[in-house]
Amino acid sequence: MTNEQLQAWVEQISHDSFGLPFRHRASFNRRLRTTGGRYFMKSHDIEINPAQLEVYGKEEVERIIKHELCHYHLHLSGRGYKHGDPDFKRLLAQVGGSRYCQGLPGTAKRRVLPYRYKLTCSKCGMEYLRKRKVDPARYRCGRCAGPLRLNAL
Repeated sequence: MTNEQLQAWVEQISHDSFGLPFRHRASFNRRLRTTGGRYFMKSHDIEINPAQLEVYGKEEVERIIKHELCHYHLHLSGRGYKHGDPDFKRLLAQVGGSRYCQGLPGTAKRRVLPYRYKLTCSKCGMEYLRKRKVDPARYRCGRCAGPLRLNAL
């Protein structure tokens, strides 16, 4: 499916399901990995993950398009367009859009990294574990206000 075909499809879904026109741009974006689609609030454009179409077919992508069109139409009308807003949940249920897209095969869940750095107080020996590297000169010990040393674990 091309971007032009997607554009026509989104316009058709918008007209049939919402009774409103879609006047912006819809396109595929192959760089999307963990999401089925996204709506841009500044440009009002919609991007769809083409891998969802390849793996799950047109029905699933239609539900994703309806989800993004809910954001689109609610945002343009000045109503609650965020995932947690009652307006969004109500409209999504009315049109039959998906709340969450299905995960793509081969995409592993993010794992939490263990602590990689340890800050040690030079005075009292208090230890602070950190996942990210920090500049120890910018911080002091919370217990005794002594200087800190950075150690990699």
